[in-house]
Amino acid sequence: MENLMLNNKIYLEGEVISELSFSHEMYGEGFYTFNIKVPRLSDANDILFITISERLMNDIDINIGVQVLIEGQLRSYNKFVDGANRLILTVFARNISLCTEKSKNPNQIFLDGFICKEPVYRTTPFGREISDMLLAVNRAYNKSDYIPTIAWGRNSRFCKSLKVGDNIRVWGRLQSREYQKKVSESEIIKKVAYEVSISKMEKINNDLEKDMKSEETSSKNINEDNNKEHDVGKNKQIS
Repeated sequence: MENLMLNNKIYLEGEVISELSFSHEMYGEGFYTFNIKVPRLSDANDILFITISERLMNDIDINIGVQVLIEGQLRSYNKFVDGANRLILTVFARNISLCTEKSKNPNQIFLDGFICKEPVYRTTPFGREISDMLLAVNRAYNKSDYIPTIAWGRNSRFCKSLKVGDNIRVWGRLQSREYQKKVSESEIIKKVAYEVSISKMEKINNDLEKDMKSEETSSKNINEDNNKEHDVGKNKQIS
């Protein structure tokens, strides 16, 4: 359980921009949702969706305009919207407090997961390289969160060498991105996509880690056997 808490971590500082809305109840515990506005280094902002337990709201009033600090995990779930299933991303808060002093990096995320769809590499009309990847990040009780990620530049080129099933770790930020979708010849609607923008990534060689653990175990067993033989030898000399 503890390891599954470490493979999905997010830290946010932002301004509450919506009222609390009741979401659901589970085992007698109520959960609420709201939105926060997190600034980027540019003048833009990311509008992010937060889910919080009522048990975390005893010591803080979550009102519009309040600056908060949130630590938690990025979760996903399917929701039936407009006749189709949609993947919904939400930040599941585990800690929340008032943000009295802002840091240089108000939006940080770390994920350790597995590629579950073939990465898609492309270039923009301006020649910028981009790769899209969908990560499956394990959660407790045999569940997984499916997190869309996007890589740029040399990270994007690195993604071309990855395949389904590879274990990777990524660092970056959670971003919201507006785009236009054409629904008919005369109608275009604005939609919002949420994804993790990757700033750093690495592939984990699980076979190598297993071999190293196996060597450590073998070395430990050999040392224990040598110690036992040494103790037997000492006993013989004493007798």
